[in-house]
Amino acid sequence: MPGKGHNDSDQLMSRPRGSASDAGHRGAREEKPWQQQGASGAQRGAAEGQATAAPRQPPRPHGCRPFPAPRHRGGQPSKHKHREDEEDEPSAEEEVVDLSLEWIQELPEDLDVCIAQRDFEGAVDLLDKLNEYLADKPVSQPVKELRAKVDERVRQLTDVLVFELSPDRSLRGGPRATRRAVSQLIRLGQSTKACELFLKNRAAAVQTAIRQLRIEGATLLYIHKLCHVFFTSLLETAREFETDFAGNNGCYSAFVVWARSSMRMFVDAFSKQVFDSKESLSTAAECVKVAKEHCKQLSEIGLDLTFIIHALLVKDIKGALQSYKDIIIEATKHRNSEEMWRKMNLMTPEALGKLREEMRSCGVGNFDQYTGDDCWVNLSYTVVAFTKQTMAFLEEALKLYFPELHMVLLESLVEIILVAVQHVDYSLRCEQDPEKKAFIRQNASFLYETVLPVVEKRFEEGVGKPAKQLQDLRNASRLMRVNPESTTSVV
Repeated sequence: MPGKGHNDSDQLMSRPRGSASDAGHRGAREEKPWQQQGASGAQRGAAEGQATAAPRQPPRPHGCRPFPAPRHRGGQPSKHKHREDEEDEPSAEEEVVDLSLEWIQELPEDLDVCIAQRDFEGAVDLLDKLNEYLADKPVSQPVKELRAKVDERVRQLTDVLVFELSPDRSLRGGPRATRRAVSQLIRLGQSTKACELFLKNRAAAVQTAIRQLRIEGATLLYIHKLCHVFFTSLLETAREFETDFAGNNGCYSAFVVWARSSMRMFVDAFSKQVFDSKESLSTAAECVKVAKEHCKQLSEIGLDLTFIIHALLVKDIKGALQSYKDIIIEATKHRNSEEMWRKMNLMTPEALGKLREEMRSCGVGNFDQYTGDDCWVNLSYTVVAFTKQTMAFLEEALKLYFPELHMVLLESLVEIILVAVQHVDYSLRCEQDPEKKAFIRQNASFLYETVLPVVEKRFEEGVGKPAKQLQDLRNASRLMRVNPESTTSVV
């Protein structure tokens, strides 16, 4: 057997180096330098490229061959690189960005100078120039660092512009005093913030102007001043807003919300002076009329806030109508309780002429047929006073009218008229004296055939549509005319 072993060792020594069987017997032993020198030039080049492109690989298991480096057709190396190469080595595009220009190097300091000197336009111009220069450039690390420095200046500039829009800084100059700061904020891409600050500034200005008004003299005089100050400020604000935010359609909804809030502030001051102080209905009607006329000025710029002022005033106006209705009813009942059914003697022609003029202004054109010889009027004082008071109520109420108050006004008129009609009806049925009964019937005819048609016509003219309740009330007089001796109430 020794001879056999000797022959085997001779065979092993006679095998060529680097063969597969020899590599299998050697296991994981490292190659010798002379074995590496025996490798081909192509293999050595691939090994050197692999050693430089990637970290050292662990030893291969026994019998495994190394994988060759990936190649493209034509023997070109692969474009796939390790992440370390991408992070450590700058790309060709990044090297194109030239930040060594003098104006770029001095940009942060120039921005500081512009902000300190309140040259807001110059600062924004520099920012626009930088953004335009970097628009088509890749975002490299130097660019990021430059952006960080510039963003800090943008924040400082924004803070200064916000301060410029504070009420303490720009109240005296009106809406135009805010234009400079607003325009620069919009250029910085902060139109929403500019809109919010502008409207807050104007709200404070309007509130200050209203508070500075002195409450002196007649209420109507104060309301004229209040409406002039408020609606003029609102109109100027709307025009300035349209100029500053012409290209920002999303801001218009914010202006509408602001206008509604400002209108509420105006109505609070208006109602406190007009309705809370218990002014007469005629004064309240004149004040509301003035407010409506000023509100129509806003239609010049396409802004209609009439519906808002109606909605905010409806509660106070409704209360005023009902309160004045109660006053008329109480006064009518008091006169009815003292009714003697006698003709009026005005004593002088001047007094009679004045009464004719008053009745003509109320819409009663046929009053002359109820006048007698000298200074006598063939009507009761109670009926004449009721006519003047009812027509005055209707005229003042129509100045306050808007659709939301339709039923309130109509029901108030019906209640007032019923008080007089019921009194005449009751007196006609209860009176036994034929002469007085004829006089009562003449007064009833005046109410049904003259006063009620005038009320119905004037209401339809003021409202724009007829009132069925008034028609029904007038038609109820037919029973009295057909059967004047009836003891049944027509109401």
